[in-house]
Amino acid sequence: MKMRIFLAVILMIGIIGAQNAAVSNLESGYLYVKPAYAEDAWKKEFDDVCSKTDNAAGLAKEELKNLIDRCDKLKAVIEKLDESTRKVYLRRLQMCRDLFSFVLESKENN
Repeated sequence: MKMRIFLAVILMIGIIGAQNAAVSNLESGYLYVKPAYAEDAWKKEFDDVCSKTDNAAGLAKEELKNLIDRCDKLKAVIEKLDESTRKVYLRRLQMCRDLFSFVLESKENN
């Protein structure tokens, strides 16, 4: 939620900055809006996958394998983002994946 507020503020600053600079080119204004829409898809997937860490121990082996696969696919998407966002979210995603992997290994060993 905090990230969405942060992104909304950044978006508004960009739009206001463009207006204050008297940029009338529609394409320039579009550039400020475009990243917010593109980010929603991967962010929703990230939130959905990592929200399952709270009850990882209660998940079935197949569900854990599915979550690990989703983490791997999401990693490829996040690697294409800007540096600061990429660093933060890749680290968080790796921690989620490691937890799922640990729980899966524990279940397979028992």
